[in-house]
Amino acid sequence: MKRTTLSLIAAGAALAAVTSVAAVAAPEEGPAATGKAAQQPVERTSLLCPAPSSSELAETTYTAYTPKTEVSSDSGTAALVPAARSLAGKDDKKDDKKDDEKDGKGDKGDKKGEEEKPFLAVKKQGAPVTAEENGSGAPALIGLAEGSLAPGWSAQQTTHFTAGAGRGLHGAACSAPDTDFWFPGASTAEDRSDYLHLTNPDDAAAVVDIELYGKDGALDSEVGEGIQVPPRSSVPVLLSTLTGKPQTNLTVHVTARSGRVAAAVQALDQKVGGDWLTPSAEPSASVVLPGIPKDATAVRLVAFAPGSADADLKVSLAGPNGSLSPAGNETLHLKSGMTTAVDLADVTRGEPGSLVLTPTGDSGDTPVVAAVRVIRGKGADQESAFIPAARPVGDRATVTGNGAKGTYLSLTAPGKAAKVRVTASAGTGGGTAATKTYSVGAGRTLLADVPVPDSLKGTYALTVETVSGGPVHASRTLTLSGAAADGISMFTVQNLTDDRGTVTVPAARPEMGVLLD
Repeated sequence: MKRTTLSLIAAGAALAAVTSVAAVAAPEEGPAATGKAAQQPVERTSLLCPAPSSSELAETTYTAYTPKTEVSSDSGTAALVPAARSLAGKDDKKDDKKDDEKDGKGDKGDKKGEEEKPFLAVKKQGAPVTAEENGSGAPALIGLAEGSLAPGWSAQQTTHFTAGAGRGLHGAACSAPDTDFWFPGASTAEDRSDYLHLTNPDDAAAVVDIELYGKDGALDSEVGEGIQVPPRSSVPVLLSTLTGKPQTNLTVHVTARSGRVAAAVQALDQKVGGDWLTPSAEPSASVVLPGIPKDATAVRLVAFAPGSADADLKVSLAGPNGSLSPAGNETLHLKSGMTTAVDLADVTRGEPGSLVLTPTGDSGDTPVVAAVRVIRGKGADQESAFIPAARPVGDRATVTGNGAKGTYLSLTAPGKAAKVRVTASAGTGGGTAATKTYSVGAGRTLLADVPVPDSLKGTYALTVETVSGGPVHASRTLTLSGAAADGISMFTVQNLTDDRGTVTVPAARPEMGVLLD
């Protein structure tokens, strides 16, 4: 398989993947008239959610939310529809109508209205919504938000598997389409069934290439080249069908040679449950993996250097009282193009923490990607989740689907100390929003006492905003225990990253406006 890494092609693809749109005010109305760049709320954004399960025993909850943002107009829409329901284009619908008339069936207005009804729609800012779907019928979703409901629009799916391979709690934040993805931590081992889900939001087919890298380098496979993803649909690919040689630790590279997709890996393990493995942050010299639970019984770090140079990294654990290097694993050497895995055992030792990988003095700034698989519990009661390298929270990030109990928020400041503001929205069934401000020490991880809405009914959203200081990386953990979890400490972890609710637009000449697309 041809190896494509950090190249001009990837750079061009990144430009093509922009999905948010912002219109600039006329020059006489705003900063553009003064020749200065301006921050404007996005006017359109897309989200895609993979199909959560093919199991009849699965129970899935979808949640969506748009935080309160100052916008010029209160009008807007934000809706998610099943991918399968969106396969037919407008021309196909016209043909269907003609066929109905020929058959003497008359007007199909009622059916058409039913087909176009959103699966989940946000009606106004600051008001989360939810929907449930059980069994194998839970769909992949394609969503679009416009107007006042576009800035910061977020969605989440959480699935409870009661039995079978991958049993446990699976969670994934719905993501924007893109053209380039890295998944360190995937596997084709005999006890794992890892499915790469590819979702195409557009009206034209996407063509995707999948590359696999093991401990000895790239794996030969022509099956992963030129995979077709039909318009407005979602396709699962079983990774073990792409190669004949089982690999315990893999890095998967997904590139769209035409079109754009959302991509996520669902790992189903016969022994330790499973969860979604979402993409690592783009390759960078330093990476942060936030929110390893304090009761983790096993932590495996998987890292990969996609460029042409090896990488030497310092490994640090940022805890509540500062940073230290795990004994025996103070440094990590990555050979270019080869997946490296390190078992860190119970590295947190009863305290919450985050892994921070930084280049050593003589290794340069070689970009890397990374993820950790975390296991809680012992013996037959084990459950697993994944934490990929996270982008910073930035100005604002939101995660939905939080409950009154079992919700944990980790905040990590790998460099300078920082201050953040956390807002809990009203609940899906009622309640009053609540806000708290936290200070995160330099090189430390804070397990925040999450604010809960007063008189909460249902689930709620958490919005994190950087107030001052250095970059903050964050993750949210959902847990399920007791009878509902059959005695297993079920959990799932999602990173929080900048919601891209605003974009920077350049100054416009007086005679013209600017459109970002």
